[in-house]
Amino acid sequence: MRHLPLICLCLLLSACAGSPLNPPRNQPAVAEPMQRAPRADTPQTAVALSFSGGGLRAAAFAYGVLEGLREQPSAGGRSLLDEVTFITSVSGGSITAAYFGLHGTEGLRDFRNKVLMRDGEANLRFSLVNPTNLMRVLAGGLNDRSNLNDWLERDVFKGATFADMLKRERPAVWINATNAQYRLAFPFHERAFEAICSDMASFPVSEAVAASMAVPLFFAPVVLEKFPEACTKPLPPGLSRERAERDDLHRLRLALKRALQDFRDPRTGRYLKLVDGGVTDNLGLVSILQSRVLLDTPYGPISEHDAANLRRLLFVVVDAGQGPSADWGREMAGPSGVDIATAAVDTAIESTMRMSYAYFVPMMRAWERDLVTWRCSLPASRKAELLRNNPDWRCEDLKFAVTQISFADLPEADEAALNAIPTRLKLPADQIDKLIAAGRAATQRDAGVRRFSASMQRGE
Repeated sequence: MRHLPLICLCLLLSACAGSPLNPPRNQPAVAEPMQRAPRADTPQTAVALSFSGGGLRAAAFAYGVLEGLREQPSAGGRSLLDEVTFITSVSGGSITAAYFGLHGTEGLRDFRNKVLMRDGEANLRFSLVNPTNLMRVLAGGLNDRSNLNDWLERDVFKGATFADMLKRERPAVWINATNAQYRLAFPFHERAFEAICSDMASFPVSEAVAASMAVPLFFAPVVLEKFPEACTKPLPPGLSRERAERDDLHRLRLALKRALQDFRDPRTGRYLKLVDGGVTDNLGLVSILQSRVLLDTPYGPISEHDAANLRRLLFVVVDAGQGPSADWGREMAGPSGVDIATAAVDTAIESTMRMSYAYFVPMMRAWERDLVTWRCSLPASRKAELLRNNPDWRCEDLKFAVTQISFADLPEADEAALNAIPTRLKLPADQIDKLIAAGRAATQRDAGVRRFSASMQRGE
C-alpha cells in the first residue's frame, strides 16, 4: 500500500505521455493488385515449412534447417530446398522466412553474416528502473518502431516491400502476427489485406516482421489501417454459407466472421493492433486452419491448379522453442513474481504449440482425403487435360507427410546446450554457429525428411 501513490503517479504520467506510436504504413487497395509471378513449371512435388518464434535462436535454427534441406537430394539433380514452395512463420522465425522469400536459395548464403551476426538490440530499451521506460510500458510498450523496425528495415530488409517478394515464383511466405482484439492470427498474405481493403504489394516487409515479433509490453503493437471505402471484393465464401448443424469449427468460424465483418464496418474504428504471432500459435499453423475455414474449398489455400497436379507434399514444422529451464523444486521458497509471470506466458505459448501441432497432423490427413475426393470427381474433360499434360497422372496419387524438427531430435547434451541459449536479438558467433549446425544436423537425422528425399530419388 505504501507504493500506491507512486503507482498512481506513474499511471498518471503514462497517460500524459501518451502511447508509443507505430503509425500505420499500409495503403488503400488498388484497382489491379499485383499478383505473384507465375511459375514456369507445374510442380508435382512441394516442401512446406513452418518456423517457430524464439528471437535469433529461432532464426538461426531455421536457417540451419534450410541448409540441411539443401543437402537432401530430390529428383532431377535438385535438392529439397529447391522444392520449398511455402513458409509460414512466427516472430524470430519470420526473419529467416522473409529473407528467404526475398532472396531465394542463393541469397541464403549471405544470411549468417548479413543478418544473424547483426546486433538487433543496439537501440532497444530494456531497463524498467528508468521512470520514463516504466511509463512507456504502462502506456503500451517499452519499444516502438524507432527501436525495432528501423533495424529490420535499415539493416535486414533494406526497404523491401511485398512487391519484391511477389516478383519471385516461390516460396509464398506467410508472416504471422496476432490480432489481440479478436484473438485470431493475422497472416500477412493477399487475402488478409483484401479483408481490410488494403494494398499488400506496397507494404514494407520489415513492418510485417516487426508485427510478428512485437512481444506485448516489450514492443508497442504494430498498427494497420482498414479502408472500408476501398472495398470491392466480397467476404470469403466460408463465412456466408449456411450450415444445417454446428461442426467442430463452429466457434472459429463465428470469430472469423465477426472480425471480417468489423473490418468492413467504419463504425468499429479504422485501426488494427497487431502483436507477436506467438500469442496465437508459436508454430504459425493456426493461420492455415483459418484460411481453410474462410475459403471453404477442398483445396484452399493451395491453388486449384497446383492441387490438381500435386503428387507429394512434405510439411516440416521447425520448432526452436525453449524447453524447461527453471529449477524451482530444490527449495521451498520462490520463485519470484517475475519468474512466475514469465513462466506463465511461456506455459501458455508452449501448451498452445503442442495443441496446434496435435490438431495440425489430422487436419493434413483430412485435407489429403478432401483433395483426392475432389480430384477424382473432376469432370472427364478436366481429367483428360491433366492426362495430356502428364500421362502418369492419377487422381488418387497424392500423399501428404508431416514431420517436426526441434532441439529434442539431437543428443541430450546438445539439446540442453541449445535450450540454454536465450531468446535475444543479439547472440555471440559461437552460439549462432551452434544453432545453425544443430538445424542442419536435425534435418539430416529426421526420418520424415530422409524418407521423402529417398522417395523423390526413386520417382515415387
